[in-house]
Amino acid sequence: MTGDAFGARGELRPGVLGIAGSPRRGGNSDHLLDAILGGVRTVVGEVEAVRLRDYRFESCTGCERCRVDRACTGLRDGMTLLYPSIVASRGLVLVTPVHNYNVSALAKAFIDRCYCFYDFEDPRPGPWSSRLAGQERKAVVAAVAEQPGEEGMGVTLEAMRLPLEALGYEVIDALAVPGMFDRGVVRRHPEVIDRVREAGRLLGTSLLPATGDPR
Repeated sequence: MTGDAFGARGELRPGVLGIAGSPRRGGNSDHLLDAILGGVRTVVGEVEAVRLRDYRFESCTGCERCRVDRACTGLRDGMTLLYPSIVASRGLVLVTPVHNYNVSALAKAFIDRCYCFYDFEDPRPGPWSSRLAGQERKAVVAAVAEQPGEEGMGVTLEAMRLPLEALGYEVIDALAVPGMFDRGVVRRHPEVIDRVREAGRLLGTSLLPATGDPR
């Protein structure tokens, strides 16, 4: 991935990239992502689903090479396959299980590896900006937890919302789904599936040109 590709601000797809951050195959995070993207598909046809466990990638090492290269050149791994989809898609869905009151390790590593989209001015700390900003990007985040109440989810939703907003996304919905532990049990809760599918539909709608827009 080159710096030119990371810095590109050409025409973006209205499509949506969906990311599931659970290490458990067929778990509740997977089903929630599928439901959200199902809602997106009723409005926007271009959708890509990614399960982070299927990619081999490391956490950010803090090498800071991306400051110069404008791309993550310090690591060559599975994130290289995901960066083009992040750049090209205006919509993003990020779903994680709650692990110790926070996002999963996979979701955290994914978020941290998006550090390469930032530009910093010297001397540090100083002004900074994101090359994903100013492009009307939208996102939905969702977290699913074993605990029956949202208080047991800790900082999970904020740990997704704040970094995505810093990158330049408008987070239009943050979905808390507590009280789900058994693998895939969320499928037996149609009220939850309907709620997250509606969030996906709203995400898709938010990516379309406004009524009367001549574009």
